Amino acid sequence: MMKLMTSIAALLPFVSIATAQAAAYGQCGGTGWTGATTCVAGYTCTYSSAYYSQCLPSTGSTSGGSGTSTASGALPTGTSTGVLNTLAQSIGKKYFGSATDNPEFTDTAYMAILESSEFGQITPGNSMKWDATEPEQNTFTFTQGDAVVSIAKESNKIVRGHNLVWQSQLPSWVSSGGFTAAELTSVIQNHISNVVGEKSVNAWDVVNEPFNSDGSYVSDVFYNTLGSDFIPIALTAARAADPNALLCINDYGIEGSGTKSTAMQNLVKTLKADGVPIDCIGFESHFILGEVPTDLQSNIEAFTALGVVVMITELDIRMTLPETAAQLEQQKTDYQTVVSACAAVDDCVGITVWDFTDKYSWVPSTFSGQGAACPYDDNLIKKPAFDGIVAGLS
Repeated sequence: MMKLMTSIAALLPFVSIATAQAAAYGQCGGTGWTGATTCVAGYTCTYSSAYYSQCLPSTGSTSGGSGTSTASGALPTGTSTGVLNTLAQSIGKKYFGSATDNPEFTDTAYMAILESSEFGQITPGNSMKWDATEPEQNTFTFTQGDAVVSIAKESNKIVRGHNLVWQSQLPSWVSSGGFTAAELTSVIQNHISNVVGEKSVNAWDVVNEPFNSDGSYVSDVFYNTLGSDFIPIALTAARAADPNALLCINDYGIEGSGTKSTAMQNLVKTLKADGVPIDCIGFESHFILGEVPTDLQSNIEAFTALGVVVMITELDIRMTLPETAAQLEQQKTDYQTVVSACAAVDDCVGITVWDFTDKYSWVPSTFSGQGAACPYDDNLIKKPAFDGIVAGLS
């Protein structure tokens, strides 16, 4: 991947430290990084920002992100010729999109698919996060984010900005700044004013992953200093910076009913009651094979009933490797289930896969022995999952 979920981000340094070399797609550098700085064979430590470098495939390498060398021809492939974004828009959705980021932009075969009409939206995995945009206080860098926006404009796509306030991938001057409540409020407002004001995007993940699995707030510099007030502070600053962008809160584990989902719904109710701008909720949807919530559609409806739209923001469905034909068939069914649930609700407005190919999936370096989570394989061949998406949009 390119984006790391809060609950697992802390595991990555330990994975790297435990081996002589960083794993494929693992972290291999950045300010404060104490783990491995070289990568396993076939991968090169590639700079992303001052705070994050990642092991990506070396030029000419045939190593794939799924962690398996199984040739595409040995397993069933997708057969549909449907164009995902066209199908999504034909049923009233705004887009079908993919995550991406700067390290992939040198892969011409990958870019041919990304820039095609298959996708109508892109989300930058890392290049708009705080460590990439304001690595030092009041020093803003937009080169990488601008590259994403430029590609989107050239290929007639919209951009979801990801993300503004999150406890991970923060520069140390923020996470360990020792700010007072007033000072941190100003820091948040200044960061959002500059980043949102500089970009022209369709929607922003203004607050990312604020809740623990039990529905309590994550203990981080924002909550510990400001309590839950950091959320309306951030949303209000984002509205001031761009009155037209949709303002979202994005999280995982809220796709089905439960304690965490209830906490997010209660937050939406409170924000609405207080007049705080909140337009959408992002369901990350990093699912495990065969474990898509059975009440996904009804839970989407529960959120939209509160006056917000829902977006499926980071969809992938991982499995234990090596993948089998039976697993790929289940993955096809799971993708169809997720997409159909969004398709059935008018105010579920778009779906984004967390990169479309296993070649650049974040899963193998994060979940040992897991992978093959995307609708295209390492070799950019459509998998049965692609057919499942088409079926869900049809």
